[in-house]
Amino acid sequence: MGVAAGICLAAGLLSGGVAARAATPAPVELAGHRATYDLTLQSVGGGDTVAASGTMVFSVTDTCTAWSTQQQLRLQTVSRSGGTTELVSDYATLEAKDGHHLVFRTVQTSNGTPVTHLRGEATMAATGGEIRYSQPAGRVLPLPAGTLFPMAHTAAIVRAAQAGETSIAPMLFDGTGADGPQYTYVMMQGWSPPPSDSPFAALSRLSSGRVHVAFYTPSSHDMRPDYAIGMRYFANGVSDRLDMDFGDFRMRGTLRSFTPAPAPHRC
Repeated sequence: MGVAAGICLAAGLLSGGVAARAATPAPVELAGHRATYDLTLQSVGGGDTVAASGTMVFSVTDTCTAWSTQQQLRLQTVSRSGGTTELVSDYATLEAKDGHHLVFRTVQTSNGTPVTHLRGEATMAATGGEIRYSQPAGRVLPLPAGTLFPMAHTAAIVRAAQAGETSIAPMLFDGTGADGPQYTYVMMQGWSPPPSDSPFAALSRLSSGRVHVAFYTPSSHDMRPDYAIGMRYFANGVSDRLDMDFGDFRMRGTLRSFTPAPAPHRC
């Protein structure tokens, strides 16, 4: 996911400028893994939310020809009146590595009551593609040429950061909304060679860089993003030090545990 794409589940309840390029980077090699994040309240912005906490578990499996991803986000919030809400987002995808096919499922609940249920598949070709939802049944939407699916979106960010670009703006479809793709505007804030400051040995030996991703609804004329997230990406697509902006409050995501997944034995 990438993580940046998948996290915008709860938030839902453009080619960019380029700086001088560094030497052409090596191909991005994303890695299967399982990561657990602790979410803590960073700030509130005058809305109804006065307290929030949560966890997020994100796993990626390399199936040779595709990436299988699963994410569960649990977020507990407290309103000014003292009411509590538990939001749970379960999200899963199977994304072909060639960028041509995505199967997705999104289920959201609020205090146990279903809020969102999306399911379907999307296909892409050089000239564009389409989304076919099975939930809601019969919904079909077009995808503009160049639209990226989540893992490809992550790879594009890492590749651009390694190349010294300052911003990119790819269209993204991740299966978290019923209205099709989103515009994303990604700002890179530098890329550093290894070692990286991380308690996890598998990550500390990698290069890394800070990025900021804003998500926009194509039909909206509002300059404010629907959702935004800052994070540090490692060269293998794993992220930490999350800064999640939900509008009226912001959450900090700390990587509590990280387990690399073994590569497939045969492909």
